[in-house]
Amino acid sequence: MPLTTEAEMKRYVRAIVKIDPKFKEIMASSPLCTINRKRPKKTHYETLVGSIISQQLSVKAADTIYARLEERVLYIAPENISQLAITDLRSLGVSGAKVRAIQDLTDATLSGAIEFKKFGKLSNEKISEELTAIWGIGRWTVEMFLMFHLGRLDLWPVGDLAMRRGWEKIHRLKTQIDPKKLDPIGDKFQGMQSIVAWYCWRATEGESSSW
Repeated sequence: MPLTTEAEMKRYVRAIVKIDPKFKEIMASSPLCTINRKRPKKTHYETLVGSIISQQLSVKAADTIYARLEERVLYIAPENISQLAITDLRSLGVSGAKVRAIQDLTDATLSGAIEFKKFGKLSNEKISEELTAIWGIGRWTVEMFLMFHLGRLDLWPVGDLAMRRGWEKIHRLKTQIDPKKLDPIGDKFQGMQSIVAWYCWRATEGESSSW
């Protein structure tokens, strides 16, 4: 997938503001969206481990745990993670369920049950089908992988709490928006939903090493 140029991203931003002027303020005060702007430095495996750790955590909390893991093994690769015991991972702040998910991902990667090299040519749906076959990897984890690692611009992660809080903040809503209500709203941002979600995160999370 070709990278999105600065000019192209600016066109997306202008299109989003035209559709929904409420985004003008957060876009003006934030850097340009980074999704699909550079090739990822992390491997598919590293990114998925980070996404698993990030499940139901704030960005800052997830960043802290990921940094501890990285410091422990020096390089997050299946060969290194497979050497850690459950107690090792738990001591770093990884929950029991996430430990199992990381171990299952590690086993699938080492055995060849999952082949990352072919992901660039697969659809969002096919990648989701393959990844969700691994215990503990669900829709949210796959969406984060597709957006931030593969650079897919057409994801609308309404299951993400911080994304919804950002939407509420941008639109100055007095009540929390239900995911089912927010889901169809993404249709009007067809093909650039990931960018909209990114700015929603900026509204609540600010800076993060995740982006």
